[in-house]
This record gives sequence, C-alpha cells and structure tokens, in this order.
Amino acid sequence: MQQARISIRGGRPLSGTVSISGAKNAALPELAAVCLSADLVEFQNVPLVEDIKVMFAALGEIGARGEIRGNSINAALPAVKEALVSHEIAKTTRASVLLLGPLLARHGFAKVSFPGGCPIGERKINFHLQGLEAMGAEIVAQGEYIIAKCKRLRGIEYLFPAKTVTGTENLIMAASLAQGTTVLRNCALEPEVTDLVGLLRKMGADISGQDTDTIIIRGQATLHGAAHRIIPDRIEAGTYLIAGCFAGNEIDIQGVMPGHLRSLLAILDSMGAAMTVSGQSIRVKGQAALAPVEVTTEPYPGFPTDLQAQLTTLLTQAQGVSRVRERIFNDRFHHVGELNRLGAAIEVEHDTAVIRGPARLRGAVIKTTDLRASAALVLGGLQAAGETVIENSYQLFRGYESMPQKLQNLGADIKII
Repeated sequence: MQQARISIRGGRPLSGTVSISGAKNAALPELAAVCLSADLVEFQNVPLVEDIKVMFAALGEIGARGEIRGNSINAALPAVKEALVSHEIAKTTRASVLLLGPLLARHGFAKVSFPGGCPIGERKINFHLQGLEAMGAEIVAQGEYIIAKCKRLRGIEYLFPAKTVTGTENLIMAASLAQGTTVLRNCALEPEVTDLVGLLRKMGADISGQDTDTIIIRGQATLHGAAHRIIPDRIEAGTYLIAGCFAGNEIDIQGVMPGHLRSLLAILDSMGAAMTVSGQSIRVKGQAALAPVEVTTEPYPGFPTDLQAQLTTLLTQAQGVSRVRERIFNDRFHHVGELNRLGAAIEVEHDTAVIRGPARLRGAVIKTTDLRASAALVLGGLQAAGETVIENSYQLFRGYESMPQKLQNLGADIKII
C-alpha cells in the first residue's frame, strides 16, 4: 500500500448501505493494554487498517504471541522479551507512544521511538511524560528514543494542563498497575477513552469516573485476560454521513452509535441535510441546496478535528460563505491547497478556513499528506467531473477499512492503482 494511488471518476451518485467498522482510535490503545497482563486478550470488531497491523507488529517485537483472524485479534504477552518499540514501527503511527505507559508499569523499563504518523502540526507528548515522571519514572531522551525506567509507578493526583486523548489513555493504563490510587483530572471525554476503561475493568482494573473528566484508578498488582468488542468508528461513520449529504446521494449507514455523532448531526441539520436516525443506523439523502455554516473544532463532545477536512469538502458545495476554525491542531489545513486544485475556493486565514460555495469541482492529480485529509480528497474526487488521481494514498489505508471497496458498493467509480 505504500506506493498506492487512488483513481476516481467522479459524478456518479452514491446509493445503498455501508457498514461501519470498529474504531481504530479505540483499538490502538486497547491493543497496547495487552502489555498490562500475561493472559490472553481477545478482541472482536477490529478494523483491519494499516495502523492496527503496525501496532500488532510492535507487540510482536516486544514478545507478544497472537493472531489476526478476520476482524478478530487474540494476543498475549506472557513475558516482556524486548521493551523496545523501534523507529521503524513508530514512524508510521503516533499510537506507538501508547506502549510507553503499559510497558513501564509492568516491566519497569521502556524504550519507545518518538511517534510519527500524520504531519498535522504540534502533537506534543509532554503531558504523557510529565504524568509518568510524577508517578516516579525516570525519563530521558536519547537520539530518536524516549527511555523510561522505574521500580514501580506510584499513584498520584494529576491535572492535565489541556485535553489529551492519548495522554489520558497512557496514564490510565500506567496507573492500573501502579502502587496506590491515581486521580486524573481534566481527562479527555472521547468515547474511545470510555471504551478503553471498559476493557481495563474487564481485565480487573479498579477504575471509577468513567464518562467524566475525573478518573480514579486504584492500582492492582496484576491484571488478567478478557474478551472485548470494540465500539464502532465514529469518524468513519461521520465520513460516510458527510458523503451522503452531497446532492444525488442516498446512503444508509449501519452499525453506528448516533450518540457519538451529536455535534456533526447538529451541524448537518443546520445546513439542511435530510437525515433519519433509527437505532444504530442513520439514513442520509443529499440535498441540492445546503446552507453555509460556521464551525469550530473542539474536544469531545464538540465537533471533532478528525472530521474537519471532510466537512470542509462538503462546504465547497454550500450556498455561500462558510468558516471552519481549527483549534485542536495548528497545521491541519494541508487538504485546502489540494481541494483548490480541484476547483474549490478556500482561503486560510490564521486558524480558519473560509470556504466560498458552491464550487464546480473538476478532476486533477492531487496528493494527500495525512489520514483525514485523504478522506476529504476522496470525497472531493467523487464530486469532481472527470478523473482525480490521489497520490500518497497509503494514508487513507491507515485508518479506513476497505474504503474503496465500500464506495464501489455504493456505486462509485474508484480503484486502487
């Protein structure tokens, strides 16, 4: 997939049913939690995306045994053979840093390469490191690696200076095996954090405060195995929901948790989208005239930064001027130049994209730089007249399971080159 490009011949209406895969951003920390126990942990509804394969390979480097079978993964780490997460593993996904806390808590030592992934601005890990140091870890940077060691982590009270999803997850996992009680304040509220807490409790962790911004963890000497089904991917669901809003499209999205998408549903409703929510499905029918909106990305339950690029593509078709303000990351508008190559009229003013629509999009050769931008460019290509070729499309496969195939099933003319 590293050399893959995507070819799209746009202008074909999308119709039919799409099933949502498991949440990548829940599966990654939950796979890291395998390091907390010597027993078997069984996962269902795992999305078979590149980031998951990389994390599974990282567990293998450490000494885990297991297998991937369909959308299930079984893994156990009876003993840590190598507390090293190499640069080759870490450079492709930021989630590698999630192994730091669990490895340190169980093994007393971890050497993890500084994380890679999407170049979308500053994504600092100081809060991870500050929290672990407060718990008694000695941490140094050595070249491209973070080296951490301790005899045993101890419970602390820690206030996150700002919301951080992976920071919250890392410290929760570390505290699960720490000595004493840990109180974490200003925790991230994302559903993926709640899902991780659910897995850890199945493994024997004593955690309270689930679904709140104050989480209390009473450290245990050991944890055991468990079986866990991963929640649906709200970002994948939101991407297909946005796709269904383009004129001429009608998509039935199955296996979704609508409660996780309240902010997006409210925005699309204000634009005039036609949606029907029923149980774990959302049906959306595209409208010829959509109203412009002003949107700001915020931590959950606000509008997610991971849907900002996709919504920007849809807003190129709204009737008037829309504004999208990015407050989570300081450099997440790489998709704007490529959408403009398709014929969009977007200007970036500091932290805000100003979108003037509706724009007549036409095919071009474009290049993606990150995971969510790649989905936005796919949506643009589906809307554009003629052929669009997306280079560096490996990024798409890091987080969307079988997206070209799912779109083909909806009637799209899309293929992997």
